[in-house]
Amino acid sequence: MSTRNISLIIIVAVILLFGGCACSGYNNLVAKDENVKNKWANVQSDYQRRSDLIPNLVNTVKGAANFEQTTLTNVIEARAKATQVQINANDLTPENLAKFQQAQAGLSGALGRLLAVAEAYPDLKATQNFRDLQAQLEGTENRIKVSRNDFNAAVQDYNQTVRSFPNNFFGGMFGFHAKSPFQSDPGADKAPEVKF
Repeated sequence: MSTRNISLIIIVAVILLFGGCACSGYNNLVAKDENVKNKWANVQSDYQRRSDLIPNLVNTVKGAANFEQTTLTNVIEARAKATQVQINANDLTPENLAKFQQAQAGLSGALGRLLAVAEAYPDLKATQNFRDLQAQLEGTENRIKVSRNDFNAAVQDYNQTVRSFPNNFFGGMFGFHAKSPFQSDPGADKAPEVKF
């Protein structure tokens, strides 16, 4: 065998090895990217569930005589703002996630105020509809937390793969870049102050 044939065999072997790594790496990145998109869809689904429960809660609360209209209006407005912010799973930038979180935080705050004000209405608290809706909202908030944690775990797994060699080389060639996880709201690292 001549030196030229050996060189040709080595070149072909390197190309096949390189191509095999590229295909395997690409397919792995696609699978992890789809997993991140699925987890994001679950986050949005849980937020949608919360948004869907709010009209029932507001209507139940409206039945309470002399209930603070401003509180109800704030919840309705916060829900409208939160449902306007939609993020495509292909565009999970830190800025877009921050906008989404800000809108959802506004809704969470409005709901919290509504439930706090409802404490002053014993007749409202005693109705089965209100108690059921309150329990459903609490359960939904727990689902949202689990979905966000699952999303963050999927993002971590994806980012680890995208940034590992040789995937970092192939990923960049094919447009795969690190994604942003959910971040806590500003000030969430400080314990809330409880005053009576």
